[in-house]
This record gives sequence, structure tokens and C-alpha cells, in this order.
Amino acid sequence: MTDTTPPPTDPTPADRGRARLLLHFCRLQLPAVRLPEPAFLAHLDRTFRLFQPKAPGVTWAAYLEGLYAVDWAVCVGCLENQSAAWELLFAARTGRSDCLLVDALRGRAARLYPRDDERQDTAVTEFWSGLIVPEGPAGRPVLARYDGQRPLAPWLVRVFQNAHLSKLRRGPGVAALPDDEIAAPLDGPRPAADARWHEAFVGAARDWLGRIDDDERLLLGLRWRYRLTQREVAGLLGLHEGSISRRTDKLRDKALERIGSRLIADGWTGDDLEGFVLTELGALLTDDPRLSADQLGRLLAAKGKTLPA
Repeated sequence: MTDTTPPPTDPTPADRGRARLLLHFCRLQLPAVRLPEPAFLAHLDRTFRLFQPKAPGVTWAAYLEGLYAVDWAVCVGCLENQSAAWELLFAARTGRSDCLLVDALRGRAARLYPRDDERQDTAVTEFWSGLIVPEGPAGRPVLARYDGQRPLAPWLVRVFQNAHLSKLRRGPGVAALPDDEIAAPLDGPRPAADARWHEAFVGAARDWLGRIDDDERLLLGLRWRYRLTQREVAGLLGLHEGSISRRTDKLRDKALERIGSRLIADGWTGDDLEGFVLTELGALLTDDPRLSADQLGRLLAAKGKTLPA
């Protein structure tokens, strides 16, 4: 008797039915991302085959069961160049600090290239451009390597980190490099007594924000909230780029000194105080009303400038 069981790489009729249900689920969850059924199913087949070598013998049913459907649909929408999908990706948040994806990438870049703002900015900008553009003729865009079996935003952060660690390890004269958990506070466990230290941090950080002057607050808003490069800030304010770099370093050092000393006085026992402060600071600066668009607009207006479009 001939065995008519389909090979494991082919979906069964039940699998096809589940795939169509998944299509309708994604349309309900992401109404602005409209993927035609043929394109949806073609991408599903592509990502299943992408996942196969990592899990030999995996079935369609198991693959669909483990799929992060909404993240997968956002990724596919970006590959299909749908603006609504890109907007969702820009707004994606990652890690326990609930920071925006771009802030998480910037945090990793800051740890990889400390005190080199230009290199940090270039690393993040080039990564974004490479999401749908391959590095070379034989390469694949970053988003085309996503298999849907893990959350998208943390996966992108890890891809970014690993790519730059590889570059650094190939560089001359590198004696030691951070391990693969270089910026663990962004999406890994925090120190013990997490709630206590978060509350202590918020109090210290808000006190520090209340003590800095308007020029420092404006610089924070432009660099941390609007993610402008130091060159862009210099052009906007009519200052030398080196001056912006020095002011940024001084401001960061003051934040670490004042906030860190408060946490130490409260009994901090963690290993990476600087990493904790910088990680938490990103989320707080995004939400603090003193760095709102209206407040920054008023500070710029006082200098005869306007917020970047």
C-alpha cells in the first residue's frame, strides 16, 4: 500500500486551514496592514522553511503554534513596504524598561562604542537602513531573516548587538570585548529588589532633572527624545559639533554622578550601576513632561528655532 502521508515540509489541509485563520486573525489585530492572501501564505511558507534547519523535523502545526503572529505580520508588512507596518515597528517597545526599539538599539550602541556618539549614531542609522536592504549581492535583509518564532523587537536588538560584536572582534588591537549580554539591563533581569530600585531611581532622576538648566534640558530632549545626532543638534542650535559633544558627555556624567550617588546612599549592591541608570533614564526621559514636545518647542522658540519636522 502506498504511503500518502505528505512530507513534513508540506502543509496538510488542516495546516492550510489554520494558516487562513491566522490571516484573518492578523487582519483583525492589524487592520491597517493589509496583506493579500497569496503574499501572506508565500511569506508563511518562506519563514517556515527558514525555521526548519533550526528545528529539524518541525511540523507545520508546531511552527504555527509557536508563531508570534502579530510580530510576524508587522515584519512581513515592512518587507512589503507598507507604511502602517513601519509605523508599528517604529513604535515597538522592548525589554522590561519598556523603551522604544530605537532607544534599545541606541543603548546597545552606547555600550559597544562608549563616548563615541558619532559611531553610535552611524551604527543605529545603518542598521535601520539594512532592515530591508541586503548588505551585498548574496546577503539578505535583516527582516528577511526573521522566522517569527520569537518576539521581533528583542530579536532585532540581539541581531544588532551580535553584528557589531563580530565587527569589533575582527578589529585590530582589541584586547577584550564585552560578552553577548553587553546590555542585559535593556531586556534581561534587573538587580534584586527591582521595584525598590526603580522607585529610588525615579526619585533621584526627577530631582536631577529639576536641577539642570533650560539649555541642558533642551539638549536632553533633542538627543534622547528626538534622537538627533550631535551634528544635527549643532546645526539646529548654530553651535560647533565639538561643543555639543562636550556638553552631552558632561550632562551624562552629571546624571551618572548625581543619580548613582543617591542609589549608593540608599544601599545599592548591584554590579552595573551605570548600565542600570542609563537604561532606566531612557524610558523616564521619554515620558517626563519637562521634555514634552510642547516644552521643548517653547525652549527652542526662545532661541528663535523650531522643532525638527
